[in-house]
Amino acid sequence: MSITPGTVISRIWAIYREHTGVLVGTAATLFALEFLVLLLVPGASIAITILFWALTVLYQGMVVKLVQDVENSRGDHSVLDLIRSVEPVLLPLMAVSIIYAIGVAIGLVLLIIPGVILLVIWAVVAPVTVLERPGVFAAFGRSRELVRGNGWSVFAVILLVGVAVIIVSFIGGLVAASVGSVGGALIEWAVTAAVAPLSALSASVLYFALREPVAF
Repeated sequence: MSITPGTVISRIWAIYREHTGVLVGTAATLFALEFLVLLLVPGASIAITILFWALTVLYQGMVVKLVQDVENSRGDHSVLDLIRSVEPVLLPLMAVSIIYAIGVAIGLVLLIIPGVILLVIWAVVAPVTVLERPGVFAAFGRSRELVRGNGWSVFAVILLVGVAVIIVSFIGGLVAASVGSVGGALIEWAVTAAVAPLSALSASVLYFALREPVAF
């Protein structure tokens, strides 16, 4: 059964709106933590980059669990509960993140179309890893299986969300550039935190839409 991009986008927005505090608040905390560490430990950029990447992967897993709770009508879990639920699959999720990034990057560099294809067929590999736990490499095959028959719809969702993020980030950058350095930094921090949940939400909502399209 096929999915429709509009329905998926509406669901992403609904969850974002209903759980803004958790989604944006946690993202804002992560970005503030990165800034604080950079400020206190200058010169450790590589270590900080690795740390922040790990926190970002953890955040992605947390969003997956949040969407699962929403779809199962369980919204009573705290951020700490959500994070703890991701810990058992954090290492596989990090491995999947690395393979995904390398594969898509190589595809885009060599020829754009293969990169876009991988971006689509691996669109739900993170939720698969967190919720089904099939193993690192099997997760990619499972993602492709779920996406099969809905490639154009998945691509449309990725494209629309990506365009929205770019537009909001661009406007935020213009506003930040028009104020002082401190105010600009705060605006950029707020905008980044506001758009950060969207990619994780996209993957999570797509996963449930592809797995149980009747619910959408």
